[in-house]
Amino acid sequence: MKKLLFFLILMAAIGTGGWYGYKKYHTNDTGPLYRTVTITRGQIVQEVSATGTVQPIKKVEVGTQVNGPITHLSADFNSIVKEGDVVAQIDPAVYDATYVKTCAQLKSDEATVEQIKVKLNLAEKDLARKSELTKRKMLSQSDLDSALAERDGLVASLKIAEASVEQSRASVKQAKTNLDYCTIRSPVNGIVIDRNVDEGQTVVSSMSAQKLFEIATDLKRIQVEASIPEADVGQIRTNQSVRFNVDAYHDTFVGEVKQIRLAATTVQNVVTYPVIVEADNPGDKLFPGMTANISVEVARRESALVIPAAALRFMPTNLQTTVHGPKIWILNATNAPEAVAIKQDISDGTHIALASPNDLDGKEVIIGFQGSGSRSASDAPKNPFLPTPPGGNRNTRRAMR
Repeated sequence: MKKLLFFLILMAAIGTGGWYGYKKYHTNDTGPLYRTVTITRGQIVQEVSATGTVQPIKKVEVGTQVNGPITHLSADFNSIVKEGDVVAQIDPAVYDATYVKTCAQLKSDEATVEQIKVKLNLAEKDLARKSELTKRKMLSQSDLDSALAERDGLVASLKIAEASVEQSRASVKQAKTNLDYCTIRSPVNGIVIDRNVDEGQTVVSSMSAQKLFEIATDLKRIQVEASIPEADVGQIRTNQSVRFNVDAYHDTFVGEVKQIRLAATTVQNVVTYPVIVEADNPGDKLFPGMTANISVEVARRESALVIPAAALRFMPTNLQTTVHGPKIWILNATNAPEAVAIKQDISDGTHIALASPNDLDGKEVIIGFQGSGSRSASDAPKNPFLPTPPGGNRNTRRAMR
């Protein structure tokens, strides 16, 4: 009885091992498994991505052309100012004294002109009398010449005095201008985004005006200055739609390309061109200096045949084909891989629109091998407590021998 039982157990073990060996041999012998995706029609948008900086559309630096200590500041960071508003005051004592001095010099020069005019009038009368006496032979010619020379000398002195008056008037105007410069006013309507001085600080203007404030115009509308690589700038056109976001918010902002500047910049052998994008600033959320991640829509296709970019990267070494150039592999009616030449249109980086052929709608395109296991993921036992792995919508096909 024991021998019979042992014999039955041995035969069962041999049968089980043979069955598993048969299954394994025949499963591996069926050929490789492929991962496929169904070719469908859909919308595809090609975009150029870049980074840029949010800036005001117009930004003005307010400086000073005079020297002296700041006695009062009427504006601070984020202050709203209007054109002509006083934003700072420089001590005007020195320039006020210079203005008074030049005014006094002008009055002195004008008095000198009046004095010379009186002398000239007297010299004219004296010359007229001596001319009459000379005609009557009652005065020598030398006395007449002396009177004439005195008259001409006073005429020249009058011209010099009048020139001095003009010079003094120019000095008065310059002194008045410098005095007015002590009062710093806003040249535009806007908001103060930078302040470089404090009350009591002495400002010195030498070869150029020292910057006191930086004022941005109304931030209801801003611009983004983006750097586009030379490989992509040829696709950029004015008035193209632009979407961008900043790290501070989850919102997506919309603008349009306003300008493509030719001022190229080269950094580590990479040439970029500045592209200016204008956009609304709802709620004044966007601040100057924020980093913007922009996407410029350069092309769009509706109802195009779309395939994954991975389909073009699938290049099996175990299959032979006479098709050259760009191609994809599809499963034909017998579920066998077949190469098809294609012509690409636009791409969004992960998917590609096909320009031709147009009869691939609904076909299964191969994007890679499923693996070397004896059975596919769909045939393997599933644990109901595990989540569905990504890519569950992809179809799996086995090559026909």
